Amino acid sequence: MNRKIFIILSLILIILVPNSLPYQSKTAHAETLSFVVLSEYTKTLAISDEFYLIAITSNGNLATFKSNNSKVASVDTYGKVTAKKSGTATITAKIKNAEASCKVYIDKTQINLNTESVSIERNETYSLLASTSNGSSITYKSNKKSVACVDENGCILGLKPGETIITVTADDSTKTCKVIVKEPTIKLDKTSLSLYRGETIKLSAIVSSNVSPTWKSNRSKVALVDNSGTITAIKHGTAIITVKVDGTIKICEVIVKSPTIKLNEYELSLKKDATFKLNATVSSGNKAIFKSSNSSVVSIDEAGTITAIKTGSAYITASEDGTKVKCKVTVIK
Repeated sequence: MNRKIFIILSLILIILVPNSLPYQSKTAHAETLSFVVLSEYTKTLAISDEFYLIAITSNGNLATFKSNNSKVASVDTYGKVTAKKSGTATITAKIKNAEASCKVYIDKTQINLNTESVSIERNETYSLLASTSNGSSITYKSNKKSVACVDENGCILGLKPGETIITVTADDSTKTCKVIVKEPTIKLDKTSLSLYRGETIKLSAIVSSNVSPTWKSNRSKVALVDNSGTITAIKHGTAIITVKVDGTIKICEVIVKSPTIKLNEYELSLKKDATFKLNATVSSGNKAIFKSSNSSVVSIDEAGTITAIKTGSAYITASEDGTKVKCKVTVIK
């Protein structure tokens, strides 16, 4: 209401109906009437709102203002009322022998969220959007920062599998959003494979969270694996390669096979000082290792060349990664 109009109407009201004025009080002299007329008697505000409460007094003096709950709504010397928190407060304007009050209702700030639950993976982000009924500033907080953190703009970042609660606060109001950081899924291109000693192969792991997995072999003497998933066969046997991201694990069984060996001869006779080339064909492509059971009778070099030294018998063994094949050599006169 325009202040001048309010004053004029208040004076007319005083002249025409003096006995019906609100909050009037008579002094000891019946002919003297003291009163206070207010511009508002009830008022509803949002937190941080302000308004001026105008008080017209019978003696023309300025009224003194007081709030019965200044934590909810305060008032200054000039009648400016400031809403501080939700609740109810009574603002009283007072002069000698008269007073009037205005009841002020402060509405609770309403918070609106775009969602109340979020499901993400590690390193994934989600923007939590919040607004308030009165435009108040908003703060965000995670109760488990090791699971997911949130910045001042509501951007959530997943850190590890688990659950946390994001609390959104504005004035004295709060709302929450439940955040679930899921365990990732892992897809391996192979779950079992066979190799020969010395062979390598690279395993491919697709992780839903795009987090680099960790690799481990349970028998590194049989098969090794590096940080990129490359497996190297060391010796015959079986090993389990484990791929892990957070709490998710996948495995690949690795069998390092023993090779087969074929000789060009399995039994032969040589004269003293004669030589013979023993050929060993190994399925793995690796070279066989040769050894004589009696090198004083028959010797053999790394290339497989046998030399007859003196009469007698000996066995030449060709071996590779657990496989052994023999050739009997007899040296005659």
